[in-house]
Parts: sequence; structure tokens; C-alpha cells
Amino acid sequence: MVLEGLGQSLRNAIKKIANASHVDQKLVKEVVKDIQRALLQADVNVKLVLQMTKELEERALTEKPPAGMSSREHVIRIVYEELVKLIGKPREILAKPQRILMVGLYGQGKTTTAGKLAKDLHKRGMKVGLVAADVHRPAAYDQLQQIGKKISVPVFGDPKEKDAIRIAKRAMREFTGYDVIIFDTSGRHSLESDLIDEIKGVAKAVDAESKLLVLDAQTGQQAGPQAKAFDEAVGLTGVVLTKLDGTAKGGGALSAVAETGAPICYVGVGEHLEDLERFDPDRFISRLLGMGDIKSLIEKASEVVDEEKAEEITRKMMSGKFTLKDMYEQMEMLQGMGPLKKLAAMLPGLGDKLQEQDMERTQERLAKWRVIMESMTDFELENPKEIKSSRVTRIARGSGTSPKDVRELLKQYNMSRKAMKGMLGNRKMRRQLMKQLKGSGFAAEE
Repeated sequence: MVLEGLGQSLRNAIKKIANASHVDQKLVKEVVKDIQRALLQADVNVKLVLQMTKELEERALTEKPPAGMSSREHVIRIVYEELVKLIGKPREILAKPQRILMVGLYGQGKTTTAGKLAKDLHKRGMKVGLVAADVHRPAAYDQLQQIGKKISVPVFGDPKEKDAIRIAKRAMREFTGYDVIIFDTSGRHSLESDLIDEIKGVAKAVDAESKLLVLDAQTGQQAGPQAKAFDEAVGLTGVVLTKLDGTAKGGGALSAVAETGAPICYVGVGEHLEDLERFDPDRFISRLLGMGDIKSLIEKASEVVDEEKAEEITRKMMSGKFTLKDMYEQMEMLQGMGPLKKLAAMLPGLGDKLQEQDMERTQERLAKWRVIMESMTDFELENPKEIKSSRVTRIARGSGTSPKDVRELLKQYNMSRKAMKGMLGNRKMRRQLMKQLKGSGFAAEE
């Protein structure tokens, strides 16, 4: 999970409030100190931390809870709101026809981020082209070509050309009619005048609507001055923070960039090309505090889930007809949504309860069950009750597993089916489920 250390510390502070018999001044001050310590360890600027926690303490001690909300819930809500305020406001997502200029210093992850962004926009139905406008780093063109092949997005460049403006102009002609053209520009070790002149020239030549600064989150509080300098030079429209996973300085980078007023549009949360998330402070803090992010989970599901299949499985569930084949299809959909650890962080309270080892074991067990089900016949998948001893032995041998593994799968299937049957037997719960399913777009008929 992104900023796991900070998240764990903040969740521990929240637990103190949730588990308290009542909220008083002593508890509030204790929690404020815990939050201060957590933010400072995450490299957030001392001045910002003191301002934020002073506001938090004042609100927690003076504001009265709204009707229907307990004092504990009210204080937790204040913590959430103040943390959201600390890292900025929601920003408009880049999903319109445009020319995007990627800028930044060496080693910030600019080229990879250009590919990640291209993949995200391409996945959302945009016709995207990538331009290798970095004429100084020898491997830049080859790297972008490799990324382009992986994500099925065309790349334009010329390794022999040393004029970035000429490449940019030629790329405009090459990608006539494209929705989005992303220009990967040159970097430097520092903000040198020739770098700024080159970026200004390319931006003017292509009339770029968006100028995104790519910053490594490990830069910490220094991300702020860098963002400010680039903004003054080329007029930034957004910032992408990379390597936000696994860095103790991520909190510092987030708050420092937000303080400059530069809009954070995306965050890089891993090495893979799909590890780019659209940044929304509300959702980000919600996940950090263990409150989940159901909106992102639904969006992720909508990208990979076949709606017709999902509706068919839903209908079977509602009628009580749920087979191993349906269970297999559910697992396939789950697999397409990404690692279990990331999904768990989107579910309220679950990311904190599932330990790393538990998630790994669960992931391994799911993978083993898929192999076992792939060794079954269609008859067995549709009629799990018919899988007796001889069939168990044959399935185990065919899947390279043990009979015990096969029986564990069957046991899990029966437990799921019984739980579903019990839930659907409750009329009130059935109505609630129907309402939720219809609201999600999978409108199963009762």
C-alpha cells in the first residue's frame, strides 16, 4: 500500500478515538501528538504539521457533532477533513483531446510515466500517440519504443535527430487526427537554462494544452521548490508524483507540491505500467485511514468485468443456482482487477486486518483453486455434488495437487453457497442486495 508506514500510524490514532468510552481534552491532545509524530516521520513540513494539527485540535474541542453523529465519529471526521485539506483539492482528470508535454529532471521516471499515462488514456477510448522528444539521453527512444509495443500505442521519434523542436513538429504531422499526443522531453540533473529554453520551444511548437511535471516522491519536501521553479518556467497544468509506494518521504512530497498550488493529477504507485492512479485527495486519505475506497474499486471493476457475465452470475446467485463454473468466472474477474493487497486497501477496514502473509497465502490458494477447476470437466463444474472420491483423485492428479487441496476447494464452495443461501433467505437482506445490484448497473430482476 502507498505510504504504508504513515497509514498504519494514522490508523492507530483513529483506533484510539474509536475505542474510547468518551472524547475529552486529554484524548484529543494525545491523538493530535500521535498524528504530529506520524506526519513528521513521513517528512511533512514541520510548519504545515503544526498548522494542521492546531486547527484539528481546535475543531475537535469546540465543534459540536451534527445531529445523529457521535462525538467519536465527529472527531474522526475532523481528522479526515484536515488531512484532505493538507494535501490539496481534487483536480480535473486529463480525459480530453490535447497535446501533453511531460517535463522533469533526470531520474524522476518521466519516460515510464509517459507510457503509463498513454495506457490509461488509451484504455479510456482515446487515440494516443507517444513522441520521443528526448534528444539527449541515448536510451530514451528505445525505452519509449518498448513501452509503446507493450501498450499497443504508436511511438514517433528519430534517434539521429538532435533538435527536439523538429521532432515535435514532425510528430504533429505523423499523429494528425489523434486525440492525445504525449511528448516525452529531455531532462537534466538540474534546472539549467538550456533545458528551460528547449522545453519552452517544444511547448510553443506544439501548442501544448497540458504541461505535466514528473517528480520522484523520494525527493520529499524538495519537491515543492522544484514544482515552483518549473511552474514559473513553463506554466504547469499538473504534477505526477512517481514512486509514492515504499518511500518514507512521500508525505513530504505530497504536501510540499500541494502547498505550491501545483495540481497533483496522478500518482505512480508501482513499477508496472498499470500502476498509475488518478489522484483524488478524498479517496487517497480514505484509503490511508483504512476507510476504504469503494468508488475506485467499482471503477476498477468496470474496466475489467464483463457486464453480461456479471449479470448472469448475479441472476444465478439470486435464484440459488451457483456452480463451480460461476465461482471460477468470479475468480477470473477478481484476478483481472489486480493484486489482492491493492484491492483489500479499497475495502473499509480490510486492508488493515489482512496481514501481508495472509494476503500472499490467499493469493496462492486462489491460484491453486483455479488450476484445480481447470482440470475438471464441464459436467463437474456444473454439478459439484457429483464430485466423489474417484473424481477427487483424478482431478488432483490432473492438476498436480493433492486430494486434500481438491476437498478444500469443494469445502470453500459449499460454505460460499450456504452463506449465499442463508443471506438470500432473509427477505430484508435480499431486497437490500437487489437495490445495491441495480444501483451498480447489474440490474438483476427479482
